[in-house]
This record gives sequence, C-alpha cells and structure tokens, in this order.
Amino acid sequence: MCNHMRFHISEVRKVMPEDSFYFSILRNPVTMMESSFSYYKYIPAFSKVSTLDQFLQDPWSHYNASLPNNHYAKNLLMFDFGFNNNGKDERHLNLSIAMIAKTFNLILISEYFDESMILLKNALCWSLDDVVSFKLNSRNNKTKQQLSLETMEKIKEWNSLDWKLYLHFNRTFWRRIDESMGREKMQDEVKKLRDRRIDESMGREKMQDEVKKLRDRRNQLMKICLQEGGAVDPSQVKDTSFKPFQYGAAEIQGYNLNPHLIDQTKTRCQRLITPELQYTALLYDKQFPDMVLKAVQNKTKQTHSQTWKASKAKMRQRRNLNHQGAENQNLRHNVYRKRGPKRTAQNNLPNMP
Repeated sequence: MCNHMRFHISEVRKVMPEDSFYFSILRNPVTMMESSFSYYKYIPAFSKVSTLDQFLQDPWSHYNASLPNNHYAKNLLMFDFGFNNNGKDERHLNLSIAMIAKTFNLILISEYFDESMILLKNALCWSLDDVVSFKLNSRNNKTKQQLSLETMEKIKEWNSLDWKLYLHFNRTFWRRIDESMGREKMQDEVKKLRDRRIDESMGREKMQDEVKKLRDRRNQLMKICLQEGGAVDPSQVKDTSFKPFQYGAAEIQGYNLNPHLIDQTKTRCQRLITPELQYTALLYDKQFPDMVLKAVQNKTKQTHSQTWKASKAKMRQRRNLNHQGAENQNLRHNVYRKRGPKRTAQNNLPNMP
C-alpha cells in the first residue's frame, strides 16, 4: 500500500498483513517548505502573503493550527507520521523518532533518491528494473524560488521538529549504506579479512557502482519511451490521461510517449509516465476488481436508464411535433377552404371589355 495518508499504525494494521515491510521517504524540510508554499498557496496560512519570506517574517500571525489544511505550513513530516506537528517538547520528539524507527523497516532520503532505490531493491530482493523510474510530479523552474541562507535558517527554525527528524534519519540512512552494503562486499570479495574502515569505503564504492547502473538504465528507457527525451510543461502534454493534476501556483510537468511504441514496451513506458492519481486508480482497479465490476455494472444500468429516458423523451418530442404538424396542416387546409370560394368567384367574373 503506497499513497497519500496520515500514518496511524493501528489503522494500517487492520488492512495489512503482520509481516508487511514498512518504508517511507523523507524530504529536506527546507526545500519541502518552499515547494509547499508554491503548491499549497491557497491554504489559510499562505493565502494572505505574496512570498515565503513575507510569511517567515512573522509566521504565527498567519498560522492557525485549527484551520483546515494548515498542517502543510508547519512540520509536515511529523504530521504525516501521525504525530503532533505543533509540539515543542524535546522528549515528545525523541519518542516520535523512536516509534518511527521501531515501526519502519527502512527510511529513505529524497535528496539521495537513487541511493534510496538501491537500498530498497536490496532490502526487498528486487531487480534493477523494479526500481528504475522517471521523475514525476516535478515543477518547472518558473515556479521554483531560490532561497537565501537567511530564509533557509528561518525555515529550519519554524520547522524545528521536522529538521531534527530529518537529520536523525539522514544519519541512519548513510550508516545503513556503510554497514549493510559494506558487509556484503566484504563477504563476496575479501571474506571478512578487512577492517571496519575498509568495509565502509567498499560500501560507498559499491553503492556508486549500482547508482550508475540505475541512472544508465533510466537514461536508456527515456530514449526509448519519451518523445521529447524529457519532461514537458502541462500545456504540452498531448494525452490528457497522462496529464498531472495541477494545483496552486505550481506547474507540474508531464511526459509524451514516442508514438511508435508497441506491446510490452508501450505498456512499460506508460507505467513509467503515469501520474500518481491515475496510477492510484489503476492500483485500485487491480486490488478491488469486484468493486470495480460492480461500479461498471451500476454505471451500465444507469447509462441504460438514462438512454431509455432520453429515448422516451425523444418519442414524446416526436409525437408532439407530429401532433403540431397535423394541427398546422389542418389549419392550412381550413385557410385554403375559406379562401377557396373567393378565388373561384374571381375566376368566374366576366371578361372586362
């Protein structure tokens, strides 16, 4: 299960098996705040300011935690993990981090996406093609703001819980790379004869090698799949079924497929460019086929009902037109009959001298 939601382990366990593998990915709170301001510009916290700097000058004068959707404006990572995003207690933060570490098998880092995919691939015993992807849901440069160092520090202070959470799992992320992949390399090539320092360096070396393979494969698929070779602005996406959802002030880019793709290659390329909402719909159809079938049947019945009602309306309309036509014909006939004797009388007049 992978989707937008606020995580509550008790609720998730109601629908997931006991041996589920839990993983999540964190984004740097600084760049996430800049993105949130652009994408969620119309939430109450941001709606009355024109720039992010203006908001950060006095954020509490604009932010009200009780208003809907304002959680996007403060400590969004903490909120998404199901914790209080308005707290200030260091003990509460430490308990939250401990619960996340206990619940999730793997925490990835968005800024090191390729390295994250390698860790995920290894953890789940997947192949390289299982984790290769195109970048989706990205904005064009026109709607991105360059942040000053002062602004970055203000964002860290305003989102202090998120910043500390991010720093913690950024450290565990690199520790996992150094330890797990380093040990594997040690077993394969030097059979545990090297010390810890060599073990760590070999881990980074192997990660770099696998990341290069992943990026090479992505570039290969982009040449095969994409008409323009990369992302385009939403107005240039030709097939609307692959157009990303647009919201706020951001312009979310999409892709155009090469027109001559066939069979399995076309299917794979379509999956790579499908935006998140459309992909969620595909997953829903696959996960709940009975419900989808029932919905289609209900829609078919509804369509048949609407068609029958439309047919009856057309039949009534035709009857009304026929009735009206008959009345008009009788009216013309009556007028002719009334005018008939006059014409006849005129025709019977004697010839004028």
